[in-house]
Amino acid sequence: MNRKHFLSSFIAATAALPAFKTLANTIESESSSFKIPPYLKAGDTIGITSPAGYITLEQIEPSVLQMQSWGFTIKVGDTIGKRDFTYGGTDEERLANFQQMLNDPNVKAIMCARGGYGFVRIIDQLDFSAFKRNPKWIIGFSDITVIHCHLSKNFGIASIHSKMCNSFPDDWAKAEPIQIETILSIKNALTGEQMGYTASLNSNNRFGKTDGILVGGNLSIIETLAGSNSDLDTKNKILFIEDTGEYLYSIDRMLWNLKRSGKLKNLKGLIVGGFKVKPEDAGEEFGKTIYDIVLEKVKEYTYPVAFDFPVGHQRNNFALKCGANHTFIVNESGATLRCI
Repeated sequence: MNRKHFLSSFIAATAALPAFKTLANTIESESSSFKIPPYLKAGDTIGITSPAGYITLEQIEPSVLQMQSWGFTIKVGDTIGKRDFTYGGTDEERLANFQQMLNDPNVKAIMCARGGYGFVRIIDQLDFSAFKRNPKWIIGFSDITVIHCHLSKNFGIASIHSKMCNSFPDDWAKAEPIQIETILSIKNALTGEQMGYTASLNSNNRFGKTDGILVGGNLSIIETLAGSNSDLDTKNKILFIEDTGEYLYSIDRMLWNLKRSGKLKNLKGLIVGGFKVKPEDAGEEFGKTIYDIVLEKVKEYTYPVAFDFPVGHQRNNFALKCGANHTFIVNESGATLRCI
């Protein structure tokens, strides 16, 4: 594989990288209240399960082969190939399989096969007792934001917001560079490599520099979890948001929810990823852009804000460690997010 295509997307490790990796491999992070699960090594097992939407064994095959090529053993869960209408099996089947993955001491990471809808239907019935004693990486985005928020709220355990099995290219040799970059970022997150990303300057950005724990995910999921046992605490955090298939007025409404509930008040910084806006009906135009909508909600605050960051329902959706400390810099060169 020609590495020149993706190396430019990652910030070079500093001279202190060995010290960072040693620190990060401890379960308890001394610089935050979040626990960092052990990083994976060759031979470790990644479990694949579908707590939300339906997916076939054939559809996950490219991801299985690729992760095996990285040196990992893959355990395919019982929900792969099962179907209950839109779901990857019944609630009971999805619950049982995810619970089994949580409890299995040989499974070192859990890759959610796809998003869709369904995790919220089982989250309150999961028993995290074994998981709390032996944390492991849980990987996914979109509907999987449910568990990222739940872990943040209840256990302070880090997780990985990233692409899932249904995003791995069918033919790695023919994949576009951006596909390769984003998939390899999952490997880097799992193995403890130094990670960082940059986004081009957007004229709507608000400059600044800050350090803090990164939290976030899909905006509509974050909003619907408000007041629940999975409600995301954003105080003194760097928040990232993304969404897809929503009308502008719906995005405005969701951000008003975040503002009125105090989730935008005490942030360290705000990262706005990809937003695929649903086309408006003629005569029903909202009259504001994504930039207008966001900046209106944060105008009274002073933290840095960056738009068009490479995260979301798009090809440039890079792996981010929820619950890990990051440095966030927004200036004339663009925006930089570095995991520390």
